[in-house]
Amino acid sequence: MPSPEELQRKEELQRQADAIPWYHTIELGHGVVTRGLSDNPHHAEILPDVRDKSVLDIGAWDGKFSFLAEQAGAASIVALDHYAWGVDIEARDRYWKECAATGTLPDHSRDVIDFWNPELPGQRGFSFAVQTLGSKVQPVVADFTTVDLDSLGRFDVVLYLGVLYHMKDPVASLERVFAATKEVAVIETEAVHLHGLDSRPLLEFHVGSSLRADFGNWFVPTLQALTDMCLAAGFKSVKTVKGFPLPQDPPNPEGHRVELARKFGRIPRTDHLSAETQPYRAVVHAYV
Repeated sequence: MPSPEELQRKEELQRQADAIPWYHTIELGHGVVTRGLSDNPHHAEILPDVRDKSVLDIGAWDGKFSFLAEQAGAASIVALDHYAWGVDIEARDRYWKECAATGTLPDHSRDVIDFWNPELPGQRGFSFAVQTLGSKVQPVVADFTTVDLDSLGRFDVVLYLGVLYHMKDPVASLERVFAATKEVAVIETEAVHLHGLDSRPLLEFHVGSSLRADFGNWFVPTLQALTDMCLAAGFKSVKTVKGFPLPQDPPNPEGHRVELARKFGRIPRTDHLSAETQPYRAVVHAYV
């Protein structure tokens, strides 16, 4: 039975956590859980053995998987982010709504110029979680597409989760992931099931906000395309950890992405979905 002091501590921590906008759902201890828009069902099972390993989490955002790696015994973790930490997402989305209303494409260069906030408002959740968990995860503010990889170093395990489909040049991006990886990279991405064509290395290209009403989405691969791109980037072998869901566990286009879109007044298109074309989240382990 929790003591009154413990209950008071829990209530205060939850109140502080609730004052922060979260993307990740993170258990902070003391029964406190962040109210994140994404409740990723994969959690720790997508990670390889990280015990006593060095880990780089690219696009860490609130740091959910950085903390999971730490809890799984990683020797050191670097959480790297830039866009999610420094861009004023609400201001950017107001601009995106204007573009959607006028049928024009946004100027993405404005993201880190007009909408950049050096106070890093998007890092609040990560910093709060570090303090609450007593974590030793090291934050690095940098754009992985341009950062000097020699200065960043190489890591036993590299996490590249929810990033690839935001990249205009996915193969070049995976080449940089390969360059930073000593042993294995975990790549999680939006993928597409094309009935009868999943064994083909195909990419869906999305211009405008045709995917999830998000102007920041570009290429969505079949699982075979994802595997082949990893091999083209230099990885020696690729293991599928999560492919297209079984029929009894169909993808849900009305999930957290819709909630995220509605938060900013944007409702994703679903008219392009069918039994033949279905989005899902794929996870692979790519080995050096």
